[in-house]
Amino acid sequence: MSAARRLGERRLGERRSGERRAGSRLTGRLPLRTRMALITSAAVALVTVGVCVAAYVVIRYELVRQLDLQLTQQATLLAQERRDEGSGTLYGECRWLAAPACAQVVTPRTGTPGHPAGKDLPIPVTDATRRVAAGTRGAYYSEVSVRGHRMRTLTTPLRGPRALQLAVRSDTVEQGERQAARLLAAIGAAGALLAAGLGYLASRRALAPVTRLTATAERIAATRDPAHRIELPPEEGRRGDEISRLAGSFNTMLGELAESVAAQRRLVADASHELRTPLTALRTNAELLARADRLSPAQRDRAASALGGQLREVTGLVNDLIELARDEEPLPLVEPVRLDLLAARCVEEARSHWAHTAFTTELAEVTVDGVPARLARLLTNLLDNAAKFSPPGAEVEVRLASGEPAIDLTVRDHGPGIAAEDLPYVFDRFYRSRQARALPGSGLGLAMARQIARAHGSALSAEAADGGGALFRLRIPRHGSGGPAPEA
Repeated sequence: MSAARRLGERRLGERRSGERRAGSRLTGRLPLRTRMALITSAAVALVTVGVCVAAYVVIRYELVRQLDLQLTQQATLLAQERRDEGSGTLYGECRWLAAPACAQVVTPRTGTPGHPAGKDLPIPVTDATRRVAAGTRGAYYSEVSVRGHRMRTLTTPLRGPRALQLAVRSDTVEQGERQAARLLAAIGAAGALLAAGLGYLASRRALAPVTRLTATAERIAATRDPAHRIELPPEEGRRGDEISRLAGSFNTMLGELAESVAAQRRLVADASHELRTPLTALRTNAELLARADRLSPAQRDRAASALGGQLREVTGLVNDLIELARDEEPLPLVEPVRLDLLAARCVEEARSHWAHTAFTTELAEVTVDGVPARLARLLTNLLDNAAKFSPPGAEVEVRLASGEPAIDLTVRDHGPGIAAEDLPYVFDRFYRSRQARALPGSGLGLAMARQIARAHGSALSAEAADGGGALFRLRIPRHGSGGPAPEA
């Protein structure tokens, strides 16, 4: 192969590849509903063409069959009327449309060199015709041309040995074929156009939720506002098909996203509000210590002590915010945990922190799946909350019971309890009741405890205890952790 030929073939291949890529880009730019309409129209057009072709074949077969039946009937009548006559022409007006237009009787020798009479017959005599006359071949149909007219012929044997040939013009068949072809072509074209229009309308209607979904997504991307929703007409909402479910799922996702954004904004606003006061106090004490030469030793000690306490408060608040930012527990750290031993250790640590509070325990042996450090943080927050609101010398009761279908761990104090108007909000971030505003804390401990409980597939609830005080109940399902807990 010469270099010029190889170069030409390579350029041709590159041009064809470019054309395919251009076609793909053109198809990819078409809207989805247009592509669906095109695909539907092409499929329907192919089916319509196939049906029209099949109908044309059937019509042609029936027309020819009717013509053959006429020839067969005429052949039967002629065979009965001319059974003993010799050979020769019976009907010679081949230009007539009536059946039979031409009829003749031939022998095995008709049209042979020794028997030239076959030249005067209106229908051509062939070797097949002579074999029928000789009895070596059965009757058959054929197409011949006589004096410029297409004719359908039947050659059938007679006694003798002889053969009867009949012919009739096939104009009616040809005319019927042409009419059928035109009619079927018109029907096919109309069907393809109708399929294109209906396919476009159907795809547009079926993909209307997708169009609205796209518009909503683009609007959200432009405005960065997840409050928008895909509006579904009632009839589309009742259909319950995949597109409608997709739109519903997208609306649900937007709702969750809007709630998450709102919760994030609330957290930032609450955190900034809670941090403003300790940061102001930190700055004041820092500025005061910057002029330490004007302060007495006692004033410097008080300022340094206050600064250290405020630093610890801010550090604890920041750590709590970091903990709350975690949505779930790290799965590799989940392991079987003896909850009774963990609770006993947390109670011992609480006794050392709250010397004026009596802690009593009643712990059944229970093993659960979880992250030990996170469960310890949950119990510590509950114990600190109970001790904070307990008067000096009052008891904090910790009970762990193994039951069905869940494990219950309760922490009860004997303090003032939770007011009815505060009960729905005790687990909200930064929420502090009137009684708690004078006490130390950031208002994040119970929110963190509930988040840890949910991450372990458990439910944490608060209620008023019989006889006064507050009771916090942690309910852990027997099936283990990992699923979200219901709202308490």
